[in-house]
Amino acid sequence: MAKVRVAGFSLSLDGFGAGPEQSPENPLGKGGRELHTWMFGTRMFHTMIGKDGGSEGIDNAYAHRSMDGFGAFIMGRNMFGPIRGPWPDESWKGWWGDNPPYHAPTFVLTHHPRDPIKMEGGTTFIFVTEGIEAALDQAMRAAGDRDVKIAGGVDTVRQYLCAGLIDEMHFALSPVALGQGEAMFSGIDLLAHGFRVTEYQATENATHLVLRR
Repeated sequence: MAKVRVAGFSLSLDGFGAGPEQSPENPLGKGGRELHTWMFGTRMFHTMIGKDGGSEGIDNAYAHRSMDGFGAFIMGRNMFGPIRGPWPDESWKGWWGDNPPYHAPTFVLTHHPRDPIKMEGGTTFIFVTEGIEAALDQAMRAAGDRDVKIAGGVDTVRQYLCAGLIDEMHFALSPVALGQGEAMFSGIDLLAHGFRVTEYQATENATHLVLRR
């Protein structure tokens, strides 16, 4: 049965999924890029950006799992780009260039309508103004028997988590403290939501935790 999953989501030791002072120059906030060091060196990531080499092993296995098996993706507007309010024009098409890494329908939560954007490689950005449940319904229908990934950012994951709509979450806890930023679990009781740690593996770059209901 298809699941709704969070996968490959990097967190700091103090629980932040993005640093403070996000900007077009620092889309993950100050220090936020360091959270993803565990993935940048993997063979999977090298292949995704058209480079040779990269490490094998545990980090690489979780990097593969972070993108494999998904038939649709959901993200918040802040993850899609830095523009706020009504769309000024159609020029912004995401951070990822002409061929984003999703290669499947990708639903963007927003309060402001916009026509879908068909990109190279099979990614189509579809903008949903009716809320998280409407986006999930569309994503589940688009994904068929494959899983749906709640890609981020932090606020989007928190909304789906608090609504009881996530089945499984993989977090990569990086050996970095940010001090401030976007806190993933503030005010959320994971046990009350039925989550338990079912996998735990550590490398020099991250501690990988999988929680399931």
